[in-house]
Amino acid sequence: MELHLRIVAILASVLLLVVVLDLVRRRRLLERYALVWLGVTVLLLLLSVWDGLLTSAASLIGILYPPSALFVIAFGFVIVLLLHFSVAVSRLADQSKVLAQQLGRLEERVRRQEERPDAASAERELERTEA
Repeated sequence: MELHLRIVAILASVLLLVVVLDLVRRRRLLERYALVWLGVTVLLLLLSVWDGLLTSAASLIGILYPPSALFVIAFGFVIVLLLHFSVAVSRLADQSKVLAQQLGRLEERVRRQEERPDAASAERELERTEA
């Protein structure tokens, strides 16, 4: 890999590592996702630094230009991560719908219970006035 491409890849990997660590520090990224991001960042950093590993990975994938393999690997990771997040968002949407339905039922139950004491007290008042 050419020197300027290697430097750009190393800088991008280090920048990604710093961003992930900062997001974890500020509690904006859950640890389970941070571990995945850190693993991928370390893998990208290794592929950027160790030229023989990138060349071997490129030939294994069938790519003639090793720096392109680095971006193909990164793009593949992004696709897998997007699929994972789509599944997570779908699950959260379902849970949100169920919670909204349960909240509606509870609000209805509370409304009915609040109406009952009023009706019971009105009946008691009626009984007192009749007596």
